[in-house]
This record gives sequence, C-alpha cells and structure tokens, in this order.
Amino acid sequence: MSNTVIAQRQTKYCQAIERTLDSLGHATNTDLLTELRKVYPDVSATTVHRATARLASRGTISLAPPSIDGSMRYDSNTTPHDHFQCVSCGMLRDTDVKDRVVPILESSIGDCYISGRLTISGICKQCKEKI
Repeated sequence: MSNTVIAQRQTKYCQAIERTLDSLGHATNTDLLTELRKVYPDVSATTVHRATARLASRGTISLAPPSIDGSMRYDSNTTPHDHFQCVSCGMLRDTDVKDRVVPILESSIGDCYISGRLTISGICKQCKEKI
C-alpha cells in the first residue's frame, strides 16, 4: 500500500478567490467574478463557479446563506457560526447566538430540536437610517 499524498490542485484562480473572499467576507460567484476580472480580465464565470465548488468541497471556504436574490453565497469563515442578514440590502454579518437563542426557541416550540446554524433576518443600521 502506498503512502503517497495526492496534492490538491490549487490554481491561481482558487488562490485569488480565497484572497478576495477573505477581504469581502461573504460573496456570490458574481461578486467574485467582478473582483477577479480587475486582475484577470479573461476569467470566465464557469471557472469561478468550478473553483468555488472545489474550494467549498475541500472545506477551504463554506456556504453562507443565499443572497436576497437567491444566489449561492460563500463565506471565508469556515468555523460554525450564525448570520444576520439585512432583508433590505442583503448585507450579511457573522454572529454567534445559537447557544443563547436555541434554548429559548426550543422551550417555546415544545418537543422539537433545532439543529444547524441560525440566520436572523432584519434591517441593518444603514437601511434603517434611510427609512
């Protein structure tokens, strides 16, 4: 039996996506494509899609709640966490409220168990100031 370690393919686009997502925090493939084309004008949407799928399957990036238009969104933070999403502008912010909120929710709904992370919807401060 061989002890050979198979290297995972890490293209320049994968590296650029990781850097871009680190700076943005959360992004759709369209957001990433827009940013990447500033450095790589010929990069295709298909290349970005394949690279984000590869990175997500490796656990290098994670899935975030979808954008308000339903587009898949990625997260640079791969540790389990919750999100706040503005229903007006779509802004997404990391938070960690599950341990405090889930017991309250579970006690109010009876014999059900809440699994997974939470996405809390509301209006961000900037959108609220516009109202």
